Amino acid sequence: MPEHYHTDNEVVAVVNGFENCTTPKDQFTHQSHLTVATYYLCNSTADETFAKMRSGLLRFLNHHGVDPAKYNDQLTWAWIERVQSVIEQMDGEASLVTITNAVLQRLSSYQLTPEDLNIKT
Repeated sequence: MPEHYHTDNEVVAVVNGFENCTTPKDQFTHQSHLTVATYYLCNSTADETFAKMRSGLLRFLNHHGVDPAKYNDQLTWAWIERVQSVIEQMDGEASLVTITNAVLQRLSSYQLTPEDLNIKT
């Protein structure tokens, strides 16, 4: 699979678009979710990442007029755990863009299982 991002700035741009709600809702894809989660996990703890993802996703949904019921804590935790697992397998010196591309390569097609949803409640 080719690299999705070529620079750290491209990753940061996705995060900024999410945080500022400037990314159109139909352009905030599964890969965008994984990109933001990776960025947060590279810069904070899993608990802090969850809090940022939760508040950011609810703000994003509200901004774009999407029913907040679409958000789910268990799904968010499950994905954070999956992303964290990939990051932990990486070289500690890997760049943000390298880590993000690895997460996308490994998880873009991943389907959560019922067991994944019991990771953290």
